[in-house]
Amino acid sequence: MTRIEFDHHLVNLENNLARFAYSLTANQEDSRDLVQETFLKALTNREQFREHSNLKAWTFTILKNTFINNYRKSVKQNTTMNETKDLNFINNTEGSDFLKSDAAIAVKEIYKKIQSLEDGFRIPFEMHISGYKYKEIAEKMNLNIGTVKSRIFFSRKKLMRALEDHRPGKS
Repeated sequence: MTRIEFDHHLVNLENNLARFAYSLTANQEDSRDLVQETFLKALTNREQFREHSNLKAWTFTILKNTFINNYRKSVKQNTTMNETKDLNFINNTEGSDFLKSDAAIAVKEIYKKIQSLEDGFRIPFEMHISGYKYKEIAEKMNLNIGTVKSRIFFSRKKLMRALEDHRPGKS
């Protein structure tokens, strides 16, 4: 595939990548940044793309891995070690919205709603948001990967419905 063909096919994937990025970030600005970072990585590593393989799957994998790596990096940056003898980890919330009472209430409500899910949905969902990959969840829970994906999808839908009152712009 020539460089021009590669670039053309990559640009044609932009809308699909944008939708996928938005499903991961739930934020329009963050999803645009994620797509741009994906494009940059795809163009920079074009020579690693194997001829006659699936460009769409390749770029979606780049996007998903970039999202996961960015998430893990942000979690690490916001975690500090306590100087107690058992070395507890404490989330650094200095200057964040978590200090505001409304946000603290919203977070408690979200956790309460997650805990109210049936175990078959809650456990894969919690593992997924903790950074486990679908395959890892499937192996640990002895489920098909498709079952894991659908349970996580339905958990998200249930939580979105249950938390409609807590969305920005809602009173």
